[in-house]
Amino acid sequence: MTQYFEKNEVFDRIRQDIGENDIVLYMKGTAVFPQCGFSAAVVQILQNIGVPFKDIDVLSEPGLGQGIKDFTNWPTTPQLYVKGEFIGGCDIVRELYASGDLEGLLYQKGLLKD
Repeated sequence: MTQYFEKNEVFDRIRQDIGENDIVLYMKGTAVFPQCGFSAAVVQILQNIGVPFKDIDVLSEPGLGQGIKDFTNWPTTPQLYVKGEFIGGCDIVRELYASGDLEGLLYQKGLLKD
């Protein structure tokens, strides 16, 4: 029963994070000091585009690393959210960036201007 409540608390925290911030990156480490290459790659992409984002270190809070995976039913971090919508992990973000679709999505959501 305790695990159920803990998971709900983590899910509530995630819902709050993605509801209060336009772009959220759940990652290992921080944007300043990524703790894995995949997280570093997504940070670099977002910095190249020039959009502000909220970085959340899944290693810093007990339960958050597994909680974000359970929340999205996605097995890995980093995980990128835009306007509350789960976009994907590193490979998907890389593909979207390479094709120009990531900037297109950010324009569509009003997060990038001409």
